[in-house]
Amino acid sequence: MMLKARFIFVVQGAVTLTNVSGISHKLTVDSYAYLPPNVEHSLKCDGSATLVVFERRHASLENQPTEQIVGSTDQQPLLETPGEVFQLRKLIPTSIPYDFNIHIMDFQPGEYLNVKEVHYNQHGLLLLEGQGIYRLGDSWYPVQAGDAIWMAPFVPQWYAALGKSRSRYLLYKDVNRNPL
Repeated sequence: MMLKARFIFVVQGAVTLTNVSGISHKLTVDSYAYLPPNVEHSLKCDGSATLVVFERRHASLENQPTEQIVGSTDQQPLLETPGEVFQLRKLIPTSIPYDFNIHIMDFQPGEYLNVKEVHYNQHGLLLLEGQGIYRLGDSWYPVQAGDAIWMAPFVPQWYAALGKSRSRYLLYKDVNRNPL
């Protein structure tokens, strides 16, 4: 049986998440839930809502279970980003049991990554707010809210926020497992 973990992030509207034990949580804009592999749950929406639902096969480790997490972006601490100006929040614990992480990155207009990054792990992002320009390899892509980018391992990348308002993106990244 394939073990699948699920991450739910509310972009617009609200939903109610209920687990198999009958415990419910109301998820509103910028709130989220991480559901461990194969945890039964339901989502209910009384109106309209826009969700990011990310599901993946979980690379579990023996005696290292993950736990359900329900939170809100604004409840997460801003993390140090030495040499950078953007604001970073991690939504899933960075501990070994978790095989991926979700970050929220905020850039004010004109802010940019100070270095061209290269990562050994695949990752992707969804631009939630604003607009900017994204460099992948030697190509440049204008992006705006609603655009998604998937980055293969070892592809050089860079981002700058453009426009008159903050840009925010949700970033997925493989972590804590050997990519080979």
